[in-house]
Amino acid sequence: MNQKFYKTSLSLVLVLLLAFIPTSSTYSSTLYEQSQTMITSYAEQVTTSLATNYTATELLANQKAKLLTSNTYGVTSVQYALIDNGKIVVSGQAGVYSKEDTSPLTKNNLYGIGSISKIFTTTAVLQLVDKGQVNLDKPVVKYIPEFTMADPRYKKITVRMLLNHSSGLMGSVYHNTFSFNDVNPDYDLLADLKTSRLKADPGEFSVYCNDGFTLASILVEKVSGMSFTKYIEKNITTPLTLENTKTPYDEFQRDNLAKTYLSGSKTALPPETLSVIGAGGIYSSAEDMCHLAGIFMDATSTKILSKASATATQKPEYLNGLWPQTENSLLSYGLGWDSVDTYPFNEYGIKALVKGGDTLLYHASLIVLPGENLAMAVLSSGGSSSYDQLMAQEVLLSALEAKGSLGKTSLDTQTSTSVFTPKASPMPADIIKMAGIYAYSGGAAKVTIDKTGKLTLKNLISSSIPQIFTYTADGKFYSSNGSASVALIEESNGNTYLNINVSNNLPGLGTLLNSEYQAQLITANPISPDVKAVWEKRSNKKYFCINEAYNSQQYALSAPFLKLSLLSDLEGYFMDAAIQDKSTAKAVVKIPGIYGRDLKDYEFYTQDGTEYLKSAGSLSVSEDSLGTLSTKSTFTYTIKADGYSQWYKIASSSTDKKIKVTSPKNSSFSVYTANGGLIYTSTISAPATVKLPLGGYLVFAGSPKAKFTVTYTK
Repeated sequence: MNQKFYKTSLSLVLVLLLAFIPTSSTYSSTLYEQSQTMITSYAEQVTTSLATNYTATELLANQKAKLLTSNTYGVTSVQYALIDNGKIVVSGQAGVYSKEDTSPLTKNNLYGIGSISKIFTTTAVLQLVDKGQVNLDKPVVKYIPEFTMADPRYKKITVRMLLNHSSGLMGSVYHNTFSFNDVNPDYDLLADLKTSRLKADPGEFSVYCNDGFTLASILVEKVSGMSFTKYIEKNITTPLTLENTKTPYDEFQRDNLAKTYLSGSKTALPPETLSVIGAGGIYSSAEDMCHLAGIFMDATSTKILSKASATATQKPEYLNGLWPQTENSLLSYGLGWDSVDTYPFNEYGIKALVKGGDTLLYHASLIVLPGENLAMAVLSSGGSSSYDQLMAQEVLLSALEAKGSLGKTSLDTQTSTSVFTPKASPMPADIIKMAGIYAYSGGAAKVTIDKTGKLTLKNLISSSIPQIFTYTADGKFYSSNGSASVALIEESNGNTYLNINVSNNLPGLGTLLNSEYQAQLITANPISPDVKAVWEKRSNKKYFCINEAYNSQQYALSAPFLKLSLLSDLEGYFMDAAIQDKSTAKAVVKIPGIYGRDLKDYEFYTQDGTEYLKSAGSLSVSEDSLGTLSTKSTFTYTIKADGYSQWYKIASSSTDKKIKVTSPKNSSFSVYTANGGLIYTSTISAPATVKLPLGGYLVFAGSPKAKFTVTYTK
């Protein structure tokens, strides 16, 4: 999915609290100098090679890829390709296929492309539109009668709204969707949606939504009468001869997937599989991605999609609803595309379509310039889609330079910056009233403003250092070096938003500009003392997920527990959700773009003395209900008939002792520190004896009645 998928990725958060793209100050001077040396070396070589068509472009691509796989950015491998008028003119790789034996990469290695899968889904839906079998502006229920929700507004969701992120769906039900090796068969979005609500009226605004594209892939299956995997094979990959594009349901050599790794490890992880194929589960290669891009080129004629439908994907769908009046946002949704009005290409009057993709292990970016008949794809193991996008951006600028399509040189944009010292200006007194608590998906920040024009932004969920901004004559508050600005905007819907503009320079890669609403002002939600007392008992308590399959990536790549907290600075909120009563809290923000994505409601209930938490498809138990791992020399645990994983605390008497676990087929066990750090998980590691940490946790996962035998060893 994108960006994060979490991260996550989902998403690119450059100022508020979720930032994952480092600035130059993050690196040591040695690493920064290394990147500058590479830039200088490149510039010297370009001077003599610019006239030879794509020679300079190929050299730049090679330099960028090597930088990504250097110590500066730490990417394991990169694969890239550039296409011009249907012909691959640049193609290459950097890094290694395998750390164990430094095996070389090839152009035929496959990578998870994450949310670029949405372009396949969009194409599939529009093919059905071309055939007259689907109307974009008809309700989804016309094509999926089984689609129901607890919110009656769902009947107004149209097919178009699935593709432009304006459906109003809560976001992403990730439960049992990210796995190692085999796809989890239990994922059922329609079942999860039956008890879900909408966060906004359908069409009210566009905010990134993975579930919309999973629903769109289900629509394709219902209308076509075939599986989504079979549909795209028959109607997209085979006609375009995309031989290196597959889904987890295809039969292909898994060893051809680029290897992935945990940070600092040299042991390859098992193949990553995502059951949400239409939203983010497809594998492909850079060259295949470039050939897919041909569908959207002005001069390319393909038989798989009409020119009218291809052009329709490029229209500014994001403007159909509420959207900030900003410049150079990373997001400007079309149908399927993250952006249809993209910096820096828009500075030259060039249309650029961008789609990024991030899973937990793979990352990708595809940029298409329809009017120039150019496209660039960059795929990577490790890193981020933003790194890949910057590389693709700079290489495409070089290609445009080589073709004579730019009015001025752009080869030095990677060193550009908008840094300046802001000049303070008198601030209107009424701006102070816009201070308060601003919430976004999964968190909140406190904004304080003093009479001198100083705005302080403090994360209420983490312990990060508060950021200070100065009011200037243009009505914005600027950071000390001018690279970021904050504006407080009262919108037509009655909400006040924190609008943040950022210029972020990544040494050697390029500059990302972004401007969007990142948080929404929320007001106090008074609750009774008895309700408050119940929630205070839950604050900072750990809740452990029990309904993830044994091969879920969550056991290896995510924190083993969820730790929730009350907002002490604002009454009546649990994280970013407003408390309704003793058992429920509901998300309240309505933020277009990406910061209002993946919202969660929280529902607690008690059964047989155990407190459970339901949220976005996940079911968790309170740490209070966890048993303690036995201290017998040998003992067994059996998964109950409900199939839920079983968590145990590690007693002080077991600390530093070693255990060996015998597990049945289709099962796993994992061990964590008290803070949630992974010690061992059998989903990715060979059988071994495991040393138990002080205050840690252990979980057994598998099918009902799966039996584990545990033995303490010397």
